[in-house]
Amino acid sequence: MKMSELRALLTAEGLSLLDSAEPIESVSDVARAVSRLRAAGHSPELVSAVVGQTTLRARAAAKFGEFAERMLFTKAGLEQATRLAVAVRHAQRMRNAGITGVADLGCGIGGDALAFAGAGMRVVAVDADEVTAAIAAYNLAPFGDDVQVQQGIAEEADLSGVEALWMDPARRTGGHSETRRVASADYSPSLEWAFDVASRLPTGIKLGPGHDRDALPPDAEAQWVSADGSVVELVLWTGVLARAGVRRAALVIKGDRSFELTAGADAVDAPVRELGTYLHEPDGAVIRARLIGDVARSLEAGMLDEHIAYLTSDAALTSPFVQSFRVRETMPANPKAISAVLRENGIGTLEIKKRGVDVDPAAFRKKLTLRGDNTATLFLTRVGSGRIAILADRVEAA
Repeated sequence: MKMSELRALLTAEGLSLLDSAEPIESVSDVARAVSRLRAAGHSPELVSAVVGQTTLRARAAAKFGEFAERMLFTKAGLEQATRLAVAVRHAQRMRNAGITGVADLGCGIGGDALAFAGAGMRVVAVDADEVTAAIAAYNLAPFGDDVQVQQGIAEEADLSGVEALWMDPARRTGGHSETRRVASADYSPSLEWAFDVASRLPTGIKLGPGHDRDALPPDAEAQWVSADGSVVELVLWTGVLARAGVRRAALVIKGDRSFELTAGADAVDAPVRELGTYLHEPDGAVIRARLIGDVARSLEAGMLDEHIAYLTSDAALTSPFVQSFRVRETMPANPKAISAVLRENGIGTLEIKKRGVDVDPAAFRKKLTLRGDNTATLFLTRVGSGRIAILADRVEAA
């Protein structure tokens, strides 16, 4: 979004037009909306802003729920914003640690700052980009004087009066639309600066879940977070925000519920064993945190292969940290053998999962014969030097 478009939008006319805009769900909807608004005499800047914001608000509902209906966004800002359900957990940790004032450095469109302010904290929100800072100010305006939004760089922010920091270093090139990832050495603010400040002030630092583990500060708590099956972030916590004795954590959020596994270090893997009655797929946050061994022991399970993140057991146990499946049978991992088993079982709907094999599930599906009313899950994986296929049924968690 250009500043000229934002200025046109931040008027009584512009905001009224946005709030009354019809939903936009397709390219043809965009074309019709533009034609209708231009025919009504609205400026190109206002038309572009209204159509763009209407489209982004619809997408933002997945992250912000009903709050998206009164927020403003940039495309890049929405893509990089923390989901509200996750941001609330960040705010809860701050409050539980007794924090009453926090500086959000690199606030973006204000996702985390919304949660901090909503939890009753005073917030100083800082972003280097002029348009993004203005949008954050709009989104945070309902909190009045409890939130101050500033345009500027993190390194020059006035931290007097704040008790803790939240940082989301920019991991992509600048811009409001199409951006690309940059190397960790080019994050802004730099990780060297962020880690130094975090050693002196209680801090939460949001990073990508695939960040190099060897580059993490040894005295910080590293928490990997998944939301509804997707690993969304790694957060480093320092000072009073880090829990005593915890260096590795996997937080699994499922709808309104959350579950957490913590440890003082990477867990020792469970021994390898033969395929049993059940196959378990650990949540991505558990895998990233390297706590698979702890989950395996809780399920009386072992590893299917020492290099593959599948667990297997005979005990009828499951947990929030895995998806569990009851094994039907195994077969060679080739389409002909698999199709024969699918026909015998009347499988017409098939979920395909794979680990440790170079297979495109979508392309592989086209080689299979799917016919019938039954459903199942097919695992394509490697055990030792061989490839196998496992047909299984989902086990719903209690």
